[in-house]
Amino acid sequence: MAATPQNPAAAPRRKVSRHRGEGQWAVGHFTPLNGNEQFKKDDDGLNVRTRIETIYSKRGFDSIDPNDLRGRMRWWGLYTQRKPGIDGGKTAILEPEELDDKYFMLRVRIDGGRLTTEQLRVIGEISQEFARGTADITDRQNIQLHWIRIEDVPEIWQRLEAVGLSTTEACGDTPRVILGSPVAGIAEDEIIDGTPAIDEIHRRILGNKDFSNLPRKFKTAVSGSPLLDVAHEINDVAFVGVNHPEHGPGFDLWVGGGLSTNPKLGQRLGAWVPLDEVADVHVGVLSIFRDYGYRRLRTRARLKFLVADWGVEKFRQILEDEYLKRKLVDGPAPDQPVASWRDHVGVHRQKDGRFYVGFAPRVGRVDGTTLTKIAEVAAAHGSGRLRTTVEQKMIVLDVEEGQVESLVEGLEALDLTVKPSSFRRGTMACTGIEYCKLAIVETKARGASLIDELERRIPEFDEPITINLNGCPNACARIQVADIGLKGQLVLNDQGEQVEGFQVHLGGALGLEAGFGRKVRGLKVTSDELPDYIERVLKRFQAEREDGERFATWAARASEEALS
Repeated sequence: MAATPQNPAAAPRRKVSRHRGEGQWAVGHFTPLNGNEQFKKDDDGLNVRTRIETIYSKRGFDSIDPNDLRGRMRWWGLYTQRKPGIDGGKTAILEPEELDDKYFMLRVRIDGGRLTTEQLRVIGEISQEFARGTADITDRQNIQLHWIRIEDVPEIWQRLEAVGLSTTEACGDTPRVILGSPVAGIAEDEIIDGTPAIDEIHRRILGNKDFSNLPRKFKTAVSGSPLLDVAHEINDVAFVGVNHPEHGPGFDLWVGGGLSTNPKLGQRLGAWVPLDEVADVHVGVLSIFRDYGYRRLRTRARLKFLVADWGVEKFRQILEDEYLKRKLVDGPAPDQPVASWRDHVGVHRQKDGRFYVGFAPRVGRVDGTTLTKIAEVAAAHGSGRLRTTVEQKMIVLDVEEGQVESLVEGLEALDLTVKPSSFRRGTMACTGIEYCKLAIVETKARGASLIDELERRIPEFDEPITINLNGCPNACARIQVADIGLKGQLVLNDQGEQVEGFQVHLGGALGLEAGFGRKVRGLKVTSDELPDYIERVLKRFQAEREDGERFATWAARASEEALS
């Protein structure tokens, strides 16, 4: 008998399954929906430290449980690095165990970018003794080391923690390092010093198991600088210094920023937050992410997707009603920054009459010996404090006027220039295929050689320009918001051979009219052709620009032919 509306029993029976939604805890979806959620449910990532100290460091790499190796160890700043000799074409097709080397990248967490000369010296010594001299300053104010053996990790932790540093939750599905203005508390033009808020957030969340199982990573930024110097538009939550017409200095609240393969700029909630309430609001936003964040698909497990689906009005209402239990004060948006550069490079007067001096390594790459020498040079000139920036730069604080010239000479002797070219100042690069298991192309050496080539070819170019190289689509080097963003991929050269190259994004920006760069259809450049291409585009910009026009503005209106 055929099935009819009057005779449903004749229809084939369908299996009815309970809808599990997006894996949001707040609506009762606690069943782990993927392997990552399962291993986090099985054991908190913070617990792996004991196994590292008591088992893995004594028995060696081969004793490490796979869920610890490629999962929980990230909670302590440890990623396996890429096995040497594996080309980019195999990145997406090999199994994790085929890509893994038996060495680790170790990320040292530096909240607010704040370092003492003693802390920097210790990092440099660890690099030299345990990491084959490697060290990179990241665009999130951390320092990363490579070639770390599991056997050495407990000793490294002991040395870091003896000087007040740690690797706790430097990676993993956790609250990552808290970005802060590198000139907090010292800049003459500062709206408000966010340091107390960073310290209180750090105290409440770091190592706290209430927040150690998030849907994915959670990025925070706090800055009271009018330069908007922490890339607040691309963090999950950001507190941006503003002056309220009635209440005075405080912070404008932003949520839902992030890049990767589906970039979104953060959105203002229209709320003004006083300094002593920043940590409360931060915990509220973080708790919303923990409870309502999407855990079903890793590709949608960032706060930006929840904000996009809810909208800012609902997000603010949930924050106020369910978590803060009070209304937030409406407030103004931050002013656009006047300066084109936000990296604090150069010599600048502090509000106490002393000076801070910012300098530019090449694409963030330094080494252990250089780090110890920076610490020595800074200490010899009366400064005990340094800062890292979100532009892969570093700053020496508290330099007396009579010591500035000598300090600058000492830095220049280390090839750390205080007056870099636009190319050295504006070029960033991610880790790349040298160490990263996700990468497709090489980036650090390519970025450094690109700087040299452009300085030679266009020595007169002195406009602000950002050139960001990324080894894969994940945008760790912020390719979508660079003047020239370069996304690594394999391309065909003139001989039809598959070689390393880049897809080009043009005209992205943060701060000044923030937005994502445009892609010109079919525009891909081989690594070898990169200097030729960028020279060509920059010379066209110089020829066609209007008075005072920025590269990003020109790129938005230029013809595809001019950009090719």
